[in-house]
Amino acid sequence: MGIRALGAFSGGLDGMLAALLLESQGIDVELATFTSPFFSSESGCRGAEQLDLPWREIDYTGEIMGLLHKPLSGFGKNLNPCIDCHAGMFRILGGIAEEEGYDFIFSGEVAGQRPMSQNKNSLNRVARLSGYQDMLLRPLSAKLLRITGPERMGLIDRDLLLSFSGRSRKPQMRLAEEYGIRYINPGGGCLLTDPNYCDRLKILMSIPGLFTSGNARLIRHGRMFRLSDDTVGLVGRSEGDNAGLESLVNDEITFVLEDRPGPTGVLIGDPEMLPELVTLVKRYAGDGP
Repeated sequence: MGIRALGAFSGGLDGMLAALLLESQGIDVELATFTSPFFSSESGCRGAEQLDLPWREIDYTGEIMGLLHKPLSGFGKNLNPCIDCHAGMFRILGGIAEEEGYDFIFSGEVAGQRPMSQNKNSLNRVARLSGYQDMLLRPLSAKLLRITGPERMGLIDRDLLLSFSGRSRKPQMRLAEEYGIRYINPGGGCLLTDPNYCDRLKILMSIPGLFTSGNARLIRHGRMFRLSDDTVGLVGRSEGDNAGLESLVNDEITFVLEDRPGPTGVLIGDPEMLPELVTLVKRYAGDGP
């Protein structure tokens, strides 16, 4: 078998370039995208299809839900535990690599691209916390970082790796032209960096029993109301919101108007608060102030 590498891949340009850079050295590359209530794998799937590379999805829900209680390295500007989150992802990839015979793991991270989570100290901390520091390669910035195992063992030529740094995307765009890849900026991203979503999530986290992965997905849709100390309500703002809520409800109480179109309402918490939810649904259907 040839040299094999498994990469953390969100579907962005940097990850695409890192994969192609390794592939150009004759390395067999496979990509993996993590999914949770806060980020999806759709862009990763599309990017892997464009590159025609093997791809897998990894459910990261349990790990990220646990991190939100008290991340070792703290939060970013909102509820984003980026350093510990990335370390956890690489810990999982490293375990898969050992089990399935990959020679190393990699990512498309660029030193200095994000001032907090991708400065050199943060990149080193992520690698150390993952437990796979010597196996983790960042091809786009490798020449600016410490030498890793794959380079030392001659699995990859360090001279052919890059020294990208900073927030400018111009070097990446030039390299994309050289590789002839079409790049569309992927939509979405991590909801834990969205202040509006995080305000909602903090409410769930403050109510015992409501901080679940299902509820974290539900609050992505509609207007959110604190109905009591232990209950929140969601009211759709559009057909898309209604569809999103209805596709995600499980055991939650749902209320819709039978006689005419209107918003979907979802109750999370105390069933006795249903009258308050009904009032809100009727109000936004045009029945009251």
